[in-house]
Amino acid sequence: MTDRNAARRRPNILLICTDQQRYSALGAYGNDEIDTPTLDRLAAEGVLFENCYVQNPVCGPSRASLMTGRYVQSHGQWANGVALPEHEQLFSRVLAGAGYDCGLVGKLHLAACFGGRTEPRHDDGFRVWRWAHDPGHRSPENQYHRWLQEEHPDLWRAVNDPNTPTTFANIETRGHFSRWISTETIDFLRNGRERARPFFVVANFFDPHHAFDAPEEYVKRYDPETLSRPVTRAGELAGKPSIFTEASARSYAGHERGYVEYSPSELQETKAAYYAMVSLIDDEVGRILDALEAEGLADDTLVIFTSDHGEMLGDHQLMLKGPMMYEPAVRVPLILRWPGALPAGHRRAEFVQWIDLAPTILEAAGLDPMRRGQGETLLPLARGDHASWTRDWAICEYRDSGHSYDPPVHTTMLRHDRWKLVVHHGPPSTARDRAGELYDLAADPHELDNRWDDPAFVQSRIELQELLLDVLVATQDRTQPREAHW
Repeated sequence: MTDRNAARRRPNILLICTDQQRYSALGAYGNDEIDTPTLDRLAAEGVLFENCYVQNPVCGPSRASLMTGRYVQSHGQWANGVALPEHEQLFSRVLAGAGYDCGLVGKLHLAACFGGRTEPRHDDGFRVWRWAHDPGHRSPENQYHRWLQEEHPDLWRAVNDPNTPTTFANIETRGHFSRWISTETIDFLRNGRERARPFFVVANFFDPHHAFDAPEEYVKRYDPETLSRPVTRAGELAGKPSIFTEASARSYAGHERGYVEYSPSELQETKAAYYAMVSLIDDEVGRILDALEAEGLADDTLVIFTSDHGEMLGDHQLMLKGPMMYEPAVRVPLILRWPGALPAGHRRAEFVQWIDLAPTILEAAGLDPMRRGQGETLLPLARGDHASWTRDWAICEYRDSGHSYDPPVHTTMLRHDRWKLVVHHGPPSTARDRAGELYDLAADPHELDNRWDDPAFVQSRIELQELLLDVLVATQDRTQPREAHW
């Protein structure tokens, strides 16, 4: 690696990542139902990307793409419960090798964590490791549990007492996982970092992941009956691939409640709780940004806010996430703020992807991109250099990546121009019938009308399928150097 910007002070980098936050769950993205003043202010002070797509709609594979800057087909962590291969390089390791002091707070999910397992460490470069997979995770290395026992023993007793209504989701704000994330991040800023070096710290919030609940003071902010209803219509699933009818009945391949098991009032209460979780995060991010300011670090820090994937929240008669490639599931918020280096209050409509964050962060640090990385830096685009951005598509791959279906479900999405194509793969990849989705998002932004089998759209479908084949070839991993002709 060469430092291409040694004459300029390297910025600190703060990456704030939520879990399961759809792009529309922010006021800055046009949602006037939700209360997110801190993140809206962050967007006003930085650059907001309107069309950021993750590489997989579930946690582990998506986070692996973030940390490696590589597509799911390349890095190999194709599903939750699959470990990222040891030879895969993380951008945090590159930063550490270049002199950055690196810290992690919260979730990482680059290996299996089911059943209380402790996530094994990759060669990640994090000097500070304050790990907790989720609030209720029973690993003995869950540092949130240690903190809760030490700082709020009354709340620790309450969440472990089956005779109280207190859960890790609705626990009082002072003991909530989101408060722990902000507290640990602030401690890193004030006391935990090595002040002679620039820092990289990632604050991985677990909310607004289900279960759908929040501290009472936040739930009270929202009246469920005043919130918008799920985006769907009667009979919608009849024109969609059959997996959606299956997932509507039971989510997570039968492991969680499906849309049809919610009453209309429960759906509204769920949305209110989801919004409440986001508002809690907004307040906790405010605490972090205030500490950044108080420490005199704000002007020298690149702040990135994003999420690992979205949430269906009843839209299209679906809950949670999985093999679906609807916008609420695969499109996420992305905001970059870097005072003096990036413009304030700008918005970018180009298609960008989660694999672009690693090279963006490395360029900000004055470093070359990783040799095996497949993303592109967003900094020129963020500065307004539209001509430098030539990639006009985004892809997302699901390879039975969540709870396993029988037969397996494999889907691939291509987003291009006004179109979204989703191939539901059939034999020989799976015993399921080949099917698909085609949406004209200019005419049908809510993805209600599937044009896959519509004769009037055959030519568009063929052209997009051909483009998808070319994109899949373009995104194959050919980073191994060629030493000679033969």
